[in-house]
Amino acid sequence: MIREPQIVEIKEIIDETPTIKTFLFDWNMEKFGTPNPGEFVMVWNFSNEKPMSISQINNNELAISVKNIGKFTSQLHNLQIGDKIGIRGSYGNAFNNSFEGKNILLIGGGVGMAPINAIASDLLAKGNNVSVVVAAINKEELLFYQKLKNEGADVHACTDDGSFGFKGFATDCTLELLKNNFYDYAFVCGPEIMMKGIFNILENDGINAQYSLERYMKCAIGLCGQCCVDDEGWRICVEGPVFDNNQIKQISEFGKYKRDASGVKY
Repeated sequence: MIREPQIVEIKEIIDETPTIKTFLFDWNMEKFGTPNPGEFVMVWNFSNEKPMSISQINNNELAISVKNIGKFTSQLHNLQIGDKIGIRGSYGNAFNNSFEGKNILLIGGGVGMAPINAIASDLLAKGNNVSVVVAAINKEELLFYQKLKNEGADVHACTDDGSFGFKGFATDCTLELLKNNFYDYAFVCGPEIMMKGIFNILENDGINAQYSLERYMKCAIGLCGQCCVDDEGWRICVEGPVFDNNQIKQISEFGKYKRDASGVKY
């Protein structure tokens, strides 16, 4: 596992939404390892380092999709093709991508669609029937909607304001889909309050699922304890970021609160 950032050159930048950009760069899979959907990398802008989900995994090419929400991400958004960044990883517990010929439901909210996009491409390539709920506050912020449709997924857009697709939250759209469809398994990523609602719905229908969580991270290799949840000692960077539904049941803070850089709940 890589312990220092590998310097990569940005080869393509895609303006996905008004607030989200995708950055593509070459990645030597043979030398640095092949990431799996659900894993993350630490991105270094030569002054600070933050975790980012991998949104695309191609032949010797990776991509991260970044929402502009603060100083670090704003600096990334100001980069141009040809600029360089440091990539350390990949890290974490990945999604279970062993399914073949199954009916799979994917649910992503906002930039949580980044890892969902990665697992969707993988599942589609393995012959699964993939349905995707793509949720956002409005039409302009829908991430990977058209891309996944083009790849053959059954995509359901869901917007808070009703500007496109289903009007309402991801939970409402999921309930509608479950009225007339059967799914063998589900994958979920998005705001934790959204995932909590989805968890309750899927548990009620007896659908096993995996959920990708986010917490404040520093080392990404399980040493600093910054991203621990509850008193279980589970570290999001090692035991996560992906947890199955049985593990989620044991995380009492799931959907209730997070912690800041000093560990204080908020």
